[in-house]
Amino acid sequence: MPPHSPLSPLNALSPLDGRYHKQLGPLRACFSETALFRYRIAVEIRWLLALAAEPAIGEIKPFSRATRSELERIIETFSEEDAVQVKAVEAETHHDVKAIEYWLKRRLAGNPEGARVAEFVHFACTSEDINNLAYGLMLKEGRDRVLLPALDRVIEALAALAVRLADAAMLARTHGQPASPTTLGKELANVVHRLRRARRSIASVSLSGKMNGAVGNYNAHVAAYPSFDWESFARAFVESLGLEFNPYTIQIEPHDSFAEQFDAIARANTVLLDLDRDLWGYVSLGYFKQKTQAGEVGSSTMPHKVNPIDFENSEGNLGIANALLRHLSEKLPVSRWQRDLSDSTVLRNIGVALGHSLLAYESCLKGLGKLEADPARMLEELEANWEVLGEAVQTVMRRYGLPDPYEQLKALTRGKRVDGEAMRAFIRGLALPEAEKARLLKLTPAGYIGKAAELARKI
Repeated sequence: MPPHSPLSPLNALSPLDGRYHKQLGPLRACFSETALFRYRIAVEIRWLLALAAEPAIGEIKPFSRATRSELERIIETFSEEDAVQVKAVEAETHHDVKAIEYWLKRRLAGNPEGARVAEFVHFACTSEDINNLAYGLMLKEGRDRVLLPALDRVIEALAALAVRLADAAMLARTHGQPASPTTLGKELANVVHRLRRARRSIASVSLSGKMNGAVGNYNAHVAAYPSFDWESFARAFVESLGLEFNPYTIQIEPHDSFAEQFDAIARANTVLLDLDRDLWGYVSLGYFKQKTQAGEVGSSTMPHKVNPIDFENSEGNLGIANALLRHLSEKLPVSRWQRDLSDSTVLRNIGVALGHSLLAYESCLKGLGKLEADPARMLEELEANWEVLGEAVQTVMRRYGLPDPYEQLKALTRGKRVDGEAMRAFIRGLALPEAEKARLLKLTPAGYIGKAAELARKI
């Protein structure tokens, strides 16, 4: 392939822009370079509008309604063609934010009001005043419009499956060994509860921003307008964008809220990875069958295979996502002295981390849609493990003061297979009230599920 072939999904270096590009369109609208330019343009324009609306800054008069509308249209209609123009300016300046400033000045040159105040574009700003707010808006929009809705779809599908399988009794496995029975629905409900909690953590992060100049002290602002309350003005501006104002920064906003956000997403991803592995195991045990599709191939050599590839794909992407998210959360809050540039290239990978997260959510959701429980297979395992009733019997024995209940059941069951008849014979020999004995004699492994079904239906 020629080294400079036009970029396509087949020659893209990253699978996010190659194999998986169709699945990531919504996220690309937030995290592409064109999107970053659009967010920067939005911050520059809204800073200019805020300055124009402030009476104390007399050199820039309030804009007419027509000019304000034109400025808003620049944000709303910013296109990939506009981004190409910005890149052409950047090729001259070798500075991406200065390119935005120059491009915007050129766009305003045809508007008399805009041309008159061209030097108030990027007024008193360091590049990071624009960047930190642009990235904050980018992350907030990507989180709220794309990532959380995708996670919600997984949670909703999982909750519906939990309720549907609330009564599907299954053998639990602690340490990989037969344990007290549960239901398939309750095991899914456990994950729903965890994911809802993790989702709240993601949504609750307040992303912060700053607008305070080259080293965070409003030096240039005060030089130009020494008596103006720049801190209050900056606070109002940042909050108008829907971000939390950070009054104490160096040249960069220190990214602590970003780190909090990435850690919260990584925790949700870890819960989902745990689910992927459990579902993979339940498919392996036969608790779930998978719906097949005509023409689908599970193995290039073994025609019978129906592999849990969606959960495997989800698990793999979650691993990549969390590696990136944790690097982002550890690296971004660290800057040498008042500013170094090592965060700049790292920030450009936010979309990559969230892209792998989104792929994982969609793969898990696809896998959930293929699952069909096999109650007969689960009952077969329960019937082969009557020893799990040892917990129930010894607990009732404790209630009525019978001697050495745990030890007696340990002798009967530990490391042994016990069938129904052997368990019932043991129960018949106990000095229990007849009503209690009758109740235990009716108990089966499939019926020993406690409140599992009730809990699953309430999720």
